[in-house]
Amino acid sequence: MSGFCEAREEKAGSRPRPQVNEYKENQNIPYVSLRPIPRTVLEKTVTVHLAAFSCNDKVDQFQHSKSLLEKNSNNELLCKKIEIKKTSRGILTPKMEATSFRAESTLQKSSLDVHRESNTRLHKSSSEAVILSVDMESSQDGDSDEDTTPGLDDFSGLSSYERKRLKNIAENANFFASLQLSESAARLREMIKKRQPSESKRKKPKKRESETGCRRSMRLLKVDPSGVSLPPTPPQPALVAEENPLLPPGPLEMTPENRDGSNELFKEFLQTWAEMSKTSSKNTQKESPSLKSYNANLSGMVISEDTVCKVAKGAVFSVALHPSETRTLVAAGAKSGQIGLWDLTQRPKEDGIYVFHPHSQPVSCLYFSPVNPAHILSLSYDGTLRCGDFSRAIFEEVYRNESNCFSSFDFLGEDGSTLVVGHWDGSMSLVDTRTPGTSYEKLVKFSLQKIRTIHVHPVNRQYFITAGLRNVCIYDARKLTPMGSQPLISLTEQTKSIASAYFSPITGNRVVTTCADCNLRIFDSSCISSQLPLLTTIRHNTITGRWLTRFRAVWDPKQEDCIIVGSMAYPRRIEIFHETGKCLHSLFGGEYLASVCSINAMHPSRYILAGGNSSGKIHVFMNNESF
Repeated sequence: MSGFCEAREEKAGSRPRPQVNEYKENQNIPYVSLRPIPRTVLEKTVTVHLAAFSCNDKVDQFQHSKSLLEKNSNNELLCKKIEIKKTSRGILTPKMEATSFRAESTLQKSSLDVHRESNTRLHKSSSEAVILSVDMESSQDGDSDEDTTPGLDDFSGLSSYERKRLKNIAENANFFASLQLSESAARLREMIKKRQPSESKRKKPKKRESETGCRRSMRLLKVDPSGVSLPPTPPQPALVAEENPLLPPGPLEMTPENRDGSNELFKEFLQTWAEMSKTSSKNTQKESPSLKSYNANLSGMVISEDTVCKVAKGAVFSVALHPSETRTLVAAGAKSGQIGLWDLTQRPKEDGIYVFHPHSQPVSCLYFSPVNPAHILSLSYDGTLRCGDFSRAIFEEVYRNESNCFSSFDFLGEDGSTLVVGHWDGSMSLVDTRTPGTSYEKLVKFSLQKIRTIHVHPVNRQYFITAGLRNVCIYDARKLTPMGSQPLISLTEQTKSIASAYFSPITGNRVVTTCADCNLRIFDSSCISSQLPLLTTIRHNTITGRWLTRFRAVWDPKQEDCIIVGSMAYPRRIEIFHETGKCLHSLFGGEYLASVCSINAMHPSRYILAGGNSSGKIHVFMNNESF
């Protein structure tokens, strides 16, 4: 055993830090605890004391005591003391209780080596535990070897560190007891309970009334700079709340806005329109020309500088062509509520234009009377339907409903005495103009959200078709009830907003719809049953945007199977399609047609086409025979 200790001392002297051999399992020891195990009553608690030293210090040597683990009568192991002497250059610090993990593991492995040798000599049983205590003391502490040796005093069996630790605990307990912290805490708790809760809402400080007051503008106080109060200003007239106030009810005088109403030209204009009432507008023979001759006539239609003119202020919402065979008369309804009338036979062209203002909001629908061509009926968003009578030079009020906004109308009877009027809120009115005084009205509520256009079947006039927000419906006027009516047929092929729906002009066997999904659809309405079959879908760009009037594809009144629609393509044009989807002809205007004509109308018997754009201009195409 002494040889083993001398070998370890020589090894420790040659290195700055002690080197511990790796642990190898010993078959003679069934269980070895590497950590100190606290024992109660019969055994001592293992403690480790280390002395910290600076990084520059070098360890001189390790000395082991000569006696190692001698067995007592009580089968206890004595603990060997390992004293670490300070070198001449280093300074040892006082004893430390907590040590680093490396130092602890090193001491445990050293104790393991010692324990191996003791087991070989003492042949201890497997149930006994190994307890090793290493006591590191400083030479500057004043602690002698007697302090570390267990004595027979009051703390027998405890090391000097244990005795000092218990003494410190007792002194600290006496010190904290002298502070009387428990009594202070009790008094604080009582004070918190007695304190009243603060108010939740903060009281607003009262405003201090200053003697001088804040400076204020003398102009706002209406005081003269000298201090004299100014006289009260006279009350100003109240401003009109609405941007476009409704015009007064009743007839309005036909006074042109762009001319003097008392000049000779205007009187001649009225006389010309009054003579139109003597001309019959009915075509006794309604037969569609052959497709070949029709296409040839379309090719002869041209436009010139004299057939393009601005006739109204704002975008054109409706266009109508007079059925006269001798004169070319065009009417246009504008967004501003104006109606422009243009006689193309007058030269220069500006002399044939007269602008009237019978409405306060957009004029969405215009028709010449089927029985009196000198009468023109106009419908507006302002809830009025007026008839312009050129023989009396007045705009007579036919129907008025200020609570509803009108969108479209058509003649339910061939004599033009009964009208069907569509409202923007989805309802409809039946108006009889033969009633003396105010017209008779029958208001019908529909389940539609909107009605944009309404059109009557040309043969079976009890049927009419409506274009709503997303659906097209056909109704029977004989089965309408005020509380609500169900449509006979609903066309649900459209996927987006619908702009218009019209029956074909002669037989009514076709229906054309214009939808925002860029499709023109043609349906077979020859047999009005539960469903109308879809015949043709024509791909056409109908996205006009917010600044252009929406496209409305209409039938040519003298051709049963051809439709007319504007185009967004370049160069600008007006296109004519056959019901099979074939584009028969495109009307190009060159420099005279540089804009989009959204609203178009064809003459019922002549090859004259009028298209209106969003700036109030009318473009007229006609063949050479019409000039």
